[in-house]
Amino acid sequence: MKINSNSIRIKDVTTHLGTFDISSNNKLEVFSFIINANDFDYKNATEQLLESVAEFALSRKINKEYKDKPLALSKKAREKFRDYTENKGELGEFFLYCFLEGHLGAPKILSKLELKTAKNMYVNGADGLHYLKLVDGNYHLIFGESKVEKKLTDGLRHAFESISDFKKGKNKKDNDKSGIMFERGLLNSNLDREIEDENEKLFLKSIIYPSTKSGFYVDDAFGIFVGFEFNYTDLQKLSNNDFREVIKDKIIEVTKKQIKNINKYVENYKLFGHTFYIYVLPFANIEDDREMILKELLS
Repeated sequence: MKINSNSIRIKDVTTHLGTFDISSNNKLEVFSFIINANDFDYKNATEQLLESVAEFALSRKINKEYKDKPLALSKKAREKFRDYTENKGELGEFFLYCFLEGHLGAPKILSKLELKTAKNMYVNGADGLHYLKLVDGNYHLIFGESKVEKKLTDGLRHAFESISDFKKGKNKKDNDKSGIMFERGLLNSNLDREIEDENEKLFLKSIIYPSTKSGFYVDDAFGIFVGFEFNYTDLQKLSNNDFREVIKDKIIEVTKKQIKNINKYVENYKLFGHTFYIYVLPFANIEDDREMILKELLS
């Protein structure tokens, strides 16, 4: 499987401010939107990421089926989303997909949005499933978790709480339809709707249910995206160059303070052995910007 070509554009519309190592090979990736006239350039981002909406929301099979019918494909993708004025989570799921595919290079196997049969349907479980081939020839099966919250501290804390519950098989409805093994079964049962090529199906089955015959190891990992609010109004009178330098330093400063908390969450929830790929992205006004970006992507 290859990554979708449009997801790579996430690297064109955001600036990578730095990678920070956390204990046990975990990575904290810090990004910001491109700056234009002392503001985050959302218009540029939504314009360039527009083609990724269908790749995120729909299966590879459907994308291939409708490749010569772009308007019909776009309509089918938009139908998967809830009303953007009420939506609280799908923007985070979308950016999680873009970063895991476009930056990390981990192809999407399945997104939670694909499983929705109605706009307002809620689906338990991971926000997305990806896999990553490692340099040693082994693999990570990556379960995604996204949060878009006003405070970065809250977003990270809630993400790790959700991951802990997910690993224990707990969910809001207090039933057994969640957890790693349930998710593997869900993924396995949906391969036919996602993939046409039989060799790819066999390969993915070997990732989902690895065996001694596979010739490689598979470890469960987690991808986290947290969007948070970062108000920069008091900096906007700076020159363009000074603004870019100052805001970069301040975003990094705010983010690095979370490293101690991340290590604490791994310790408290006993999540040792799992690799975490963590992406953080600031927004100027989390509620207004969330609604505006979704409106631009879905209109």
